[in-house]
Amino acid sequence: MSRRTPRALVGGAPQETFTFRFDGRDVTAAAGQTVAAALWGAGVLAWRTTRHDGEPRGAFCGIGQCFDCLVTVDGAPNRRACLVPARPGGLVTSQEGTGHDDLAV
Repeated sequence: MSRRTPRALVGGAPQETFTFRFDGRDVTAAAGQTVAAALWGAGVLAWRTTRHDGEPRGAFCGIGQCFDCLVTVDGAPNRRACLVPARPGGLVTSQEGTGHDDLAV
């Protein structure tokens, strides 16, 4: 009995990959992959901290209903990594607290 891979079961084909920058390092992503999925694939599980206690957070729900996966994408804070598609050459950074320097918290 031969073992079938998940890719073979769904008829998937390898995708072209590209890189984007995350906190100064290159992360590989495939076409259609979200920032969160690419970060998970690179072994990054937390990429923001809470505003009060500085606790690490990453993806929680994975469907855009919570705000645990917030990152700054190309200078725009408060983007949900589970919804934002990874883009070739993009610049993604960890986010601390609210993501806005001018907010009093």
